[in-house]
Amino acid sequence: MAIRHRLIDYSDGDVLLEGRLSHDDAIAGPRPGVLVSHTIAGRGPLEENKAERLAEAGYAAFALDLYGKGVRGETLEENRALMDAQLADRASMQRRLLVSLSTMRDQEEVDAGRCAAIGFCFGGLCVLDIARTGEDLAGVVSFHGLLGAPGNTAGNRILSRVLVLHGWDDPMATPESVDALAAEMSAMGADWQLHAYGNTMHAFTNPAANDRDRGTVYDAVADRRAWQAMLNFFDELFGGIRRPGETR
Repeated sequence: MAIRHRLIDYSDGDVLLEGRLSHDDAIAGPRPGVLVSHTIAGRGPLEENKAERLAEAGYAAFALDLYGKGVRGETLEENRALMDAQLADRASMQRRLLVSLSTMRDQEEVDAGRCAAIGFCFGGLCVLDIARTGEDLAGVVSFHGLLGAPGNTAGNRILSRVLVLHGWDDPMATPESVDALAAEMSAMGADWQLHAYGNTMHAFTNPAANDRDRGTVYDAVADRRAWQAMLNFFDELFGGIRRPGETR
């Protein structure tokens, strides 16, 4: 087994973007693809590590880019400005997400008919928005995602299965917003499920998160449980991945 990574330039209109594909070259032919949507900080080590772990599990994983090639903030305030610019026009953001998904589907390692998306924090909201557009992909997984509805997808029908992995003490996604998401998902006909982890804050999958005042704290137990929940979900979606030399 050798995990390979490839940087891929792609465009949304005149905006140049750069994603990163990870896959195991010991697996022959296309395999399910997983789009990985980034946090407020843009595509970086967190998302690339998650994509590598997905590649080790037998998937082809594409860490997308919403901000632009080489565009990253140096401070939280700069990153928030980049994120807010996306959130200010959710329809435009959704278009860029779908361009990213299409780019992943075009890669030879990816089975274009068997794709999912995962996202972290801001990225969790992004993959929920992909589902809200009515895009036909197998499933989406939000890890400690923001939950607010975009305002332009009411009346759509969600075709993707939806898994929300949520820290119950997340100050950025309150119990009230969870209730609102449940009502929204049900109204849109989604096959949805929610796993809530008690005594767990925002960013619980990010080992670098350690700011209790902001409510962003890593939790190794919740991180492990959430990753396993995602793998179980993908087994349900794709029937499991058989690695080279593995028997079942």
